[in-house]
Amino acid sequence: MSVQLPIQTIETTDTHWSYRHRVAAGVALIVIGLLIAAGQVFQINMEGWAFFAVLAAIFLAWGLVTRTFGLIIPGGVLGGIGLGIFLTGLPVGGASEFITGGVFLIGFAAGWALISLLSLFTSDRLAWWPLIPGGILAAIGAVLMTGAAGLGLLTALGYAWPLALIGVGAYILLKRK
Repeated sequence: MSVQLPIQTIETTDTHWSYRHRVAAGVALIVIGLLIAAGQVFQINMEGWAFFAVLAAIFLAWGLVTRTFGLIIPGGVLGGIGLGIFLTGLPVGGASEFITGGVFLIGFAAGWALISLLSLFTSDRLAWWPLIPGGILAAIGAVLMTGAAGLGLLTALGYAWPLALIGVGAYILLKRK
């Protein structure tokens, strides 16, 4: 005698997450729209850094709530730009253009580092790739802060890096298996 047990089918669609994504997207768009509309109606002169900071906070919160790394990226980039603008607006007695530009780039680089850090909250491993553009921006900013000598070095590197690309490309093409 054989006995058949009833088999239940379980749907694998994750309606909870899709609802959470929809709510987060709707709230984010409403907040952005309200901020822009309020700025136009009331002619609010929001500091540039504050606008970027608000947008960054929206994207970062949206990305963390929905655990979506793709939303952390614009949040980190916008946050870095906002931080760079904020830092360059601080009253630093007699800061040259070199210092101001370098400080902006280092603030912008911090936003790229934030992307890597927050990737730990949206996935099971660290996203290391944002450290590459962030590191390059921070290095350029640090070199720029040294003044005219740093600008000369950056100018020379500006001519050298295309040659390095050509060399690497030729190596790849000519390399034997």
